[in-house]
Amino acid sequence: MSPPTISAAGPSPRAPSHAADRTFRWAALLAAMSIFVLIGLVGWELYAGSRLSIQKFGLNFLGSTTWDPVADQYGALPFIFGTLVSSLIALAIAVPLGVATALFLTEMAPQRIRQPVITVIEMLAAVPSVIFGLWGIFVLIPWLRDHFFQWLKSTLGFLPLFQGPIYGVSMLAGGIIVAIMILPIVTSVSREILRSVPNLQREAAYALGATHWEVIRIAVLSYARRGIFGAAVLGLGRALGETMAVTMVIGNRPDIKASLFAPGYTLASVVANEFAEATTDLYLNSLFELGLVLVLLTVLVNGAAQFMLRQLAGPGSGKIA
Repeated sequence: MSPPTISAAGPSPRAPSHAADRTFRWAALLAAMSIFVLIGLVGWELYAGSRLSIQKFGLNFLGSTTWDPVADQYGALPFIFGTLVSSLIALAIAVPLGVATALFLTEMAPQRIRQPVITVIEMLAAVPSVIFGLWGIFVLIPWLRDHFFQWLKSTLGFLPLFQGPIYGVSMLAGGIIVAIMILPIVTSVSREILRSVPNLQREAAYALGATHWEVIRIAVLSYARRGIFGAAVLGLGRALGETMAVTMVIGNRPDIKASLFAPGYTLASVVANEFAEATTDLYLNSLFELGLVLVLLTVLVNGAAQFMLRQLAGPGSGKIA
């Protein structure tokens, strides 16, 4: 009698169930779509709240420089100007400092001091904006008015940007306080991007005889330029919507001046300052429309940044040039 045959294949595996995969896929899709739903609801609410202003002023609202609640005449141009100028000042200060700090932490700093510096940066990011505003009023503004602005005027006073009377509260002060607030974001994101650069990039540059600075410039920064640009965009998004600290130091005057020493106003600041004081329907609707303009401005700026980011992603991007 022949011995029983033993199958080498073993027990047949149970057919996998795809119910969990489908559930997870639909849950992830729902979470992603909820972002668009929230943006749409916010946009619709702002549009519904500003309908009266849109009907009365139309596109002239964007180009008018008049903001007179007594006469019920409203225009957004001074606030758009103040938002863009203060944000650009903040970027011009925060991006070089943030990237330089990130480079120091990833490429040059000894291990024993890296973590203390990182901890300080993270603590700076956790400070509430109103605290920055108070510090700006009582510490930063007096120093800027009595020292730094005086030096700028005496050194660069031939430029229109640094002419006129010095009040302390000004567009430049608002830009500086926003730069301090977005510096931790730019530094932290840039540091993570630089840490993700493969060591093979550095070793290849050293093998070609590059110096330490050449390795940083050619291998590290060239590879990480897209990520650093993304860090700048994140900082710009924070700068455009910053409210409390800017309100406390920018001067809150709806004027368009060439001098950075002059007071200014931003879209977020005027909404925060005057929303509780709106006594007429048109006044309230105009403030809603300012909020709508701020949302659209943020979308346009981020869209332009995404376009520029795709332009950077050309042939050879992220490689040693």
